[in-house]
Amino acid sequence: MTATRSDAPSARPARSRGGAPTRFVRESVSEMRKVLWPSRSELVTYSIVVIVFVVILVAIVAGLDLGFAKLVLSVFG
Repeated sequence: MTATRSDAPSARPARSRGGAPTRFVRESVSEMRKVLWPSRSELVTYSIVVIVFVVILVAIVAGLDLGFAKLVLSVFG
């Protein structure tokens, strides 16, 4: 025989939507405090790596663009 609850579950109190933005901000701040932020030296290192990587990719794309432009001009021009 299984036991059942004799009392009815209590109804949740009605929640107003007015506190939702405040709750969101409070929870967001709480989550941001859990983040492991990089130190200044790590941030500088990561930034330099990203900038160098972007410069290399821009150079590759620009070189390919220039090469294909010359190829198209030599074929059709």
